Amino acid sequence: MFAKGAHVVQLIERLAPKHLAVPDDKIGLQLGTLAKEVRRVLVTLDVTPAVVEEAIGKQADLIVAHHAIIFRPLAHLQTDTPAGRLYERLIKHDIAVYIAHTNYDIAEGGMNDLMADALGLTETTHLSDVHTEKLKKLVVFVPESHHEPVLQAMFRAGAGWIGNYSHCSFNIEGTGTFLPQDGARPFIGEPGKLERAAEIRVETIVPESAEKRVVQAMLKAHPYEEVAYDLYPMDLKGRSFGLGRVGKLPEPEPLSAFAKRVKASLNVESARVTGDPDKPIRKVAVLGGSGSRYVRQAQMAGADVIVTGDIDFHTAQDALAAGMAIVDPGHHAEKMMIQPFAAWLNEQLKQAGTKTEALPSETDTNPFWHV
Repeated sequence: MFAKGAHVVQLIERLAPKHLAVPDDKIGLQLGTLAKEVRRVLVTLDVTPAVVEEAIGKQADLIVAHHAIIFRPLAHLQTDTPAGRLYERLIKHDIAVYIAHTNYDIAEGGMNDLMADALGLTETTHLSDVHTEKLKKLVVFVPESHHEPVLQAMFRAGAGWIGNYSHCSFNIEGTGTFLPQDGARPFIGEPGKLERAAEIRVETIVPESAEKRVVQAMLKAHPYEEVAYDLYPMDLKGRSFGLGRVGKLPEPEPLSAFAKRVKASLNVESARVTGDPDKPIRKVAVLGGSGSRYVRQAQMAGADVIVTGDIDFHTAQDALAAGMAIVDPGHHAEKMMIQPFAAWLNEQLKQAGTKTEALPSETDTNPFWHV
């Protein structure tokens, strides 16, 4: 069977939850409906007329893009404008468009991790923290016979992480009481008779992103008709998520050599460079897309260079005066996400038992050419 559009999006949001996006970012479903079967998903960086024609030719029902097609509220929708013609073509062919932008940039395994991995960076941290995950404590009472299956089901769903430790829980033996009423179908005991059962109180940590999944897994593995459990908010903070990455090269190298590494690793035609060609580069900041606002932050993080796009003239001058190197491979360097994103989504769709497939776009959406 083919997956519904809503199911495809649920899978994507496991990797790049919406709450990770920076405020006011244009993400999510921007056009069409998810209440339909999706045979093929086309993964792209941008939605251009050529990409839409590619989607039509490949019979895609959903386009998943990194960059939004609607940036501000529409005052009107005229089909004799370039944007209007694009929207009309998508609507006529019933192709929905879903955007994963800064939530994908920030996500673990997302855009900025791909860039850091491509450049061979190690010991990476966030360049700019954006979101710290809230934690809850889940308490559930389980009969001794099902203690281990319920516990492992919660762990598999994402519960029990504290820092670098997994499978964290606390378990207390005790006695539970309940009196099944008429119409009840108890796992233990019988209606109208007070029952005492040997149970284990299980306490574990649940991150907000996995709360629904963990509770569902727990309920599915639990044998009771009515499960007694509690969720408590905690002051303890979970994982932090952020824009950009800062990491180290295995060995220092001159800026001129590093710039060539960037060009080759990100598969771009050229890269603009600011700084002394002989400057030793060891600590590197990366940020996909437009990163002029983060040059100073990268320097404060101890980076010798920042790799990012859309650097303006005055930002480059200020960085040069401050001794900070910049390698600008262009905004379109983010095209590197297309293949790995499509491969990841294909694996998720396969594991979910669907026939839906994700296709990487083959259309070049770079608006620039080089002389």
